[in-house]
Amino acid sequence: MGKFVTLSTELNELRQIDKRLVSYNVEMTEVTGGTFWKAYTDAQVDGTEEFPVIKDWSNMGNLQQWYDPIDTTNPRLIKLAKELGTAWVRVSGTWANKTYYDFDGHTNGQVPEGYQNLLTKQQWTNLLDFVRAIDGKLLVSFANCPGNHSKDEPWDNTQAKMLMDYSIEYGVPVNAVEFTNEPNLIALSGLPQGYTAADHARDHDAFGAWIKEEYPDCLFVGPCTVGDIDMFGVGMDGAGGGMAAGFEMVTTEDLLGEYKTKMDVFSYHYYNGVSERGAAMGGHWPFEAILTEKYLGVPAHCARQYVPKRDKYVPGGQMWVTESGDAGCGGNTWASTYADVPRTLNELGEFATVTDGIIFHNTLASSDYGYLKHGTFVPRPNYFAVLLWNRIMGTTVYDAGSREEGSHVYAHSRRDGKEGVAYLIVNNSNETTTVNLPKEAELYLLAGEEKLRSRNMTLNGKVLVLGEDDQLPSLEPVKVSGEIQIPATNCAFIVL
Repeated sequence: MGKFVTLSTELNELRQIDKRLVSYNVEMTEVTGGTFWKAYTDAQVDGTEEFPVIKDWSNMGNLQQWYDPIDTTNPRLIKLAKELGTAWVRVSGTWANKTYYDFDGHTNGQVPEGYQNLLTKQQWTNLLDFVRAIDGKLLVSFANCPGNHSKDEPWDNTQAKMLMDYSIEYGVPVNAVEFTNEPNLIALSGLPQGYTAADHARDHDAFGAWIKEEYPDCLFVGPCTVGDIDMFGVGMDGAGGGMAAGFEMVTTEDLLGEYKTKMDVFSYHYYNGVSERGAAMGGHWPFEAILTEKYLGVPAHCARQYVPKRDKYVPGGQMWVTESGDAGCGGNTWASTYADVPRTLNELGEFATVTDGIIFHNTLASSDYGYLKHGTFVPRPNYFAVLLWNRIMGTTVYDAGSREEGSHVYAHSRRDGKEGVAYLIVNNSNETTTVNLPKEAELYLLAGEEKLRSRNMTLNGKVLVLGEDDQLPSLEPVKVSGEIQIPATNCAFIVL
């Protein structure tokens, strides 16, 4: 027998949250061109062909391929991003740790020793135009690699100053900065040979002091760590443990050391697991587990572990997840299908019950977890899911009670500013959930087209795809009253 839920318009307020909760990454490798995760085959996305387990991580050619820069001037990309509304855009990633800014062309396309790739002025200008077009805010991180300095030398801010100053001059300033992407992974992040946590603490403090002196309107965000907590623990069903041994990883506390320069925002990275590409390292959840309580509990599990760290280093500040998605290493085979929508919406709902902040989805338009398909920018189910969230769920969060299988219920104010409550209900069970409404309501019922693992999502039975001239499909609700049914694996927005 399925769950029975009764909704109400009389709820206790938990907190106010940022209107830019739904934000995203445009990775530096997308801006410059570079290596990123290989796409899955159609059969792997459909679940009819298994992805082979890759144990040899010494050859990244097994996992990644070269991609040319994405076109951030593409009209479809800009139109669909604008429909999502204002957002933070983060240009970072491991690629950013090793990027040289050649704004005057003096390198003639040759990457300087100690770096891995080049960013041109035109590429950065196009990115700034994109941020301006969506009325966004910009977060970046900078190179921290052998080309910038050795472990025994302080970090050199020359390149960072050039990018910061040009952005201001162009009229699209950098609004927030992180020092280095995932510095606690040391060797994997491309940091100088022999670089230690103590070296990072030294450079992080100096970097923060420089930002606060030279760019006082820019937020100092950090420490941008990943995996230094029990990230996927929570009794993973068939998912193995956390990160495999052999990856040098240090803690937030070691990275920040004496912490002389105070940050404005606390940041970390969260993924619900590791994709099939990286399954050999541990942390991969099987498809059969993606609607379980343990799987859907991961984002709140991570957020709650970081709250004490945030309270220690940035008391009263926001908490930003500056990379997020269904799985590290480019997303699972089902990331581009409706099957990931319950997790995505549940993540937003859970995070807002824990803290105020921002979630930067990885990514807007690259790899299998992108909201939009790489190259064509065709929207995936998750795009329409967060588009509806932004149009429906307001910034006041209410206490909707406890959550259990079949009835993950979240309540916010209405985004349109009218009196009432906007509900999200995720039915992660195999049975129908019955909802009792206190009055007439508007229903937005989301499902996979014919199956859970579908490339298309339906809204009240109608398939959501772009129309002629990239026209968005109708996103209108249906009027309902009394008792309604939410079928198994469906998600529903209900506006009272």
